[in-house]
Amino acid sequence: MRLFNPSMASGSNSLIWFRKGLRIHDNPALEHAAKGSYFLYPVFVIDPHYMEPDVTAFSQGSERAGLNRIRFLLESLVDLDLSLKRLGSRLVVLKGEPSQVLIRCLKEWSISKLCFEYDTDPYYQALDNQVKSYATAAGIEIFSPVSHTLFNPADIIQKNGGRPPLSYQSFVKLAGEPSWAASPVSNALSWLPPVGNCSTTEVPSMEELGYDDSAKVERSPFKGGESEALRRLRESLSNKEWVANFEKPKGDPSAFLSPATTVLSPYLKFGCLSSRYFYQCIQDIQRTVKKHTSPPVSLLGQLLWRDFFYTVAFGTPNFEQMKDNRICKQIPWKYDDELLAAWRDGRTGFPWIDAIMVQLHKWGWMHHLARHCVACFLTRGDLFVHWEKGRDVFERLLIDSDWAINNGNWLWLSCSSFFYQWSPTILQAKNASRYYMKRMS
Repeated sequence: MRLFNPSMASGSNSLIWFRKGLRIHDNPALEHAAKGSYFLYPVFVIDPHYMEPDVTAFSQGSERAGLNRIRFLLESLVDLDLSLKRLGSRLVVLKGEPSQVLIRCLKEWSISKLCFEYDTDPYYQALDNQVKSYATAAGIEIFSPVSHTLFNPADIIQKNGGRPPLSYQSFVKLAGEPSWAASPVSNALSWLPPVGNCSTTEVPSMEELGYDDSAKVERSPFKGGESEALRRLRESLSNKEWVANFEKPKGDPSAFLSPATTVLSPYLKFGCLSSRYFYQCIQDIQRTVKKHTSPPVSLLGQLLWRDFFYTVAFGTPNFEQMKDNRICKQIPWKYDDELLAAWRDGRTGFPWIDAIMVQLHKWGWMHHLARHCVACFLTRGDLFVHWEKGRDVFERLLIDSDWAINNGNWLWLSCSSFFYQWSPTILQAKNASRYYMKRMS
């Protein structure tokens, strides 16, 4: 599909703002930006909020992200840039506070059409409102489609009377089949309008961002980018029997060299892989086999879990905290920095727990059952430390750290929400903590 035809272009300038959605396939914002445009500016902004080095953090990285996730993002941007260049374009990499940078670009490049994938995260919601406010006042067309998730969370919430469904079963019933699923998602971009005259830089290296990336330490084996995402997708789906029989939570969390899962979560997090395309690929396989597992345990069911957490997070004020969170139990958690540090650094004295946390530091990834183990150990199962503290560690170190899913899983696994049969009692937890501290001393 040839999107750019100079004779059909209106002479307008468009800007596609990449945040997540770091891909060419199934990218409706990119396609809309390209149509009818003479110049197209594909922009990514290096945001100090996520990328500025923080020497006070407990591990190398920025205030909010460890080196593994920052490296994964940069690899994804390099891959995106290469893909854009093959289509006659390139990635324009800028640095600064995103809303200020975007507004300056809209002015300087005489942009008439602004496109970006809709984002439900509160941080990006605030940024988007600032940019959209300026664009609307300036008469700039705004196109912000929902394509990071299977469903529009706002639609599900509206169907449920204005509140998000709080059980997976009710979510699936309300959601039904995605409206776009009847026809294949678009993967056919073959040409893009050129980038107009502007000063830009290449995707920066870790060192150029201020990080010492020369240390010979074990790194995450998972490379960022759309190309790698699609390769892993093809590899995972090549075994139709495995796809058909996939059943969570079954799997071997100790399978390191060849993980017993797809490891596609970081690619979905950054939008290197479209969840909608993944959904359709799974459906295609299910139509060719005699029988297959079903949600919530099937592979398709895992994508629905992702949308479930996105929907609840979007519709719940203060979802990321216990205080003033209407769906969260108010539990008198402990604030014990010594216990937290021992858990975080793999020094509890329990080999299985410590091994998982070492893997988290080295790879930025763990099997889902391993995540369940260490989260339960920190909270309701043993140490009774506040789930927000564990959430912060996962948010920093995981390459697939996702605001909605990370918070949702910690709320679930600490029995603070969704699932409430939590035990032990506070007294039991205190006794267990004293015992573990003796073992660590």
